[in-house]
Amino acid sequence: MPFTPFQSVIGEILDCRSFAVIGASRNPHKYGHMVYTTLKEYGYTVYPVNPTTDMIGDDVVYPRLETVPETPDCVVTVVPPQKTEEAARVAGRMGVRYMWMQPGSESESAVNAANAAGLRVVYGGPCIMVAVKTRKKP
Repeated sequence: MPFTPFQSVIGEILDCRSFAVIGASRNPHKYGHMVYTTLKEYGYTVYPVNPTTDMIGDDVVYPRLETVPETPDCVVTVVPPQKTEEAARVAGRMGVRYMWMQPGSESESAVNAANAAGLRVVYGGPCIMVAVKTRKKP
């Protein structure tokens, strides 16, 4: 994987155990589905978060981040930037340590909200699916 300014944070995130994917989708053609299933495939505990569905396959989907049964180590956003901004505030209140904003889910205000909430954040282009696949084997 090429060097990015987030290299040390990416390494820390990939060493995490649990993730919440905000914007997880039942539709296998959507990135929310691909991110969710890739993290599961690589052995992570992953909680799908989406208020519009209750199941992805056999997995329970949580309507909001605060309804996930444990505080995840990292929140991955695959939603519009305004939803990412709110997710950053909630994640900070919950004590989440990291946030990975998938391409298209970030904005300056979302990044500022994550930083203000005390989260270590990755944004601006690195895709977690690519990072995971270069680091771990299923």
